[in-house]
Amino acid sequence: MAEPGHHDPGHHDPAHHDPAHHDPGHQAGEDRELGYRGPATLHGEPVEVRLSARFEPLEGRFRWAGRTGPSPALHEQVTAGLRAAALALPGGPEIAVRVSEPDPWGGVRLSGAGTPPWFPQPDGS
Repeated sequence: MAEPGHHDPGHHDPAHHDPAHHDPGHQAGEDRELGYRGPATLHGEPVEVRLSARFEPLEGRFRWAGRTGPSPALHEQVTAGLRAAALALPGGPEIAVRVSEPDPWGGVRLSGAGTPPWFPQPDGS
């Protein structure tokens, strides 16, 4: 047993859980951004987005979600029933997202699972 105040490297303390240790694509010392704020295209419409991610260790994958800035065109489409769309960040591939009711400011909520679209993709992009 380690002395008080001394870290025992063989001891796993769930209070100090680092999800990056469970991500097989994560390199030691790599600092991944768990959020993205900036331009995107959603269902063909240019928008500003704010997204964040968290790793779900029981599922072994990321869950991410966020909102768009105001977009009258998307507001109208979501109000009419749009619930699935394609999101693309600059220089990245389109990725499937779920969309939900518009917020009072004219944006829509987005959610997805798997590798967040702002992380480097497996093909190296």
